[in-house]
Amino acid sequence: MTLNVLVLTDQRGGQLKRSSLEALSEARRLVGKAGGGQVVAGLIGQGLDKIADEVKRAGPSKVLVVDDERLKWFCVAAYATAAHRLIEKVPAPLAILVPDTTLGRELASRICAQVGGSVATAATEISVGAQGEVVAKRKVFGGRATETLGLKGIAIITLRPNAFAVDPAAQGDAPVEKLPLGDLPPAAQGLIVESVVSTKGDTADLTEANIVVSGGRGMKSAENFVLVENLAKVMGAAVGASRAVIDSGWRPESMQVGQTGKTIAPQLYIAFGISGAIQHLVGINNSRCIVAVNKDPAAPIFKVADYGVVGDALTILPAMTQALSKKP
Repeated sequence: MTLNVLVLTDQRGGQLKRSSLEALSEARRLVGKAGGGQVVAGLIGQGLDKIADEVKRAGPSKVLVVDDERLKWFCVAAYATAAHRLIEKVPAPLAILVPDTTLGRELASRICAQVGGSVATAATEISVGAQGEVVAKRKVFGGRATETLGLKGIAIITLRPNAFAVDPAAQGDAPVEKLPLGDLPPAAQGLIVESVVSTKGDTADLTEANIVVSGGRGMKSAENFVLVENLAKVMGAAVGASRAVIDSGWRPESMQVGQTGKTIAPQLYIAFGISGAIQHLVGINNSRCIVAVNKDPAAPIFKVADYGVVGDALTILPAMTQALSKKP
């Protein structure tokens, strides 16, 4: 069976998101299991030469690029038009993979409307079924169950970040082909993004990070929350927060982890002073390893934690930061 897959990569500010490399690696594994085919990488934006060089080394068969000044900022109507240009250049694609980022989620339904396929979001596993269809698995009901979807037609799948491994042995020098954007639909012409203000600080991106350190109401005050940020800097981790912290105004909404915030899947998640309401647990249940620090031994978060420490976060945090700051 020959299986052709298009991977729409995501880049921001000239940096390729790690989830794009995860999608490329998974596409190569999928094609390998199917017995052959092409993995085509698609890039959309402006000034993409450097990123195209990075993508072509990740092992795709070829790289298609739509590079245009009208694509400097993400606008879903314009990007959907560019995605359609890419899809037209891939012979009979059976699957289109996109990272489950803001860009991926926005584009998936638009692409489905264009090609008449099927959509699965936030997939944690994909395979080829007995009838040659693409099968996607994803977590539902707050992670308590796994849903298996057999996708008809072209399968458009968003892949949950950190759920798929990047192939460390991937290498290549795929040809790069640039495609014209052409005319934009009226919906894109009537909307102009003039600038984007980033709230990203000194820590890693929350949804992309391998390590996330979060704080909750147990931090007692906004001033104490800096202890969480200090540990995150030492560990090279992203900083998260519970809804209680956000509602108290201690930190911005972009840091919220949970059902109404960001769903994450890091290799290591450390929670300080977070009791573990179900809405928070939904956002972290795909973490590979969960460490909880809380003064209450009956805190719900201990039921899902791989390691638990009963103690005061305000005492343990400085000690951990000091210990990890020491050079070997």
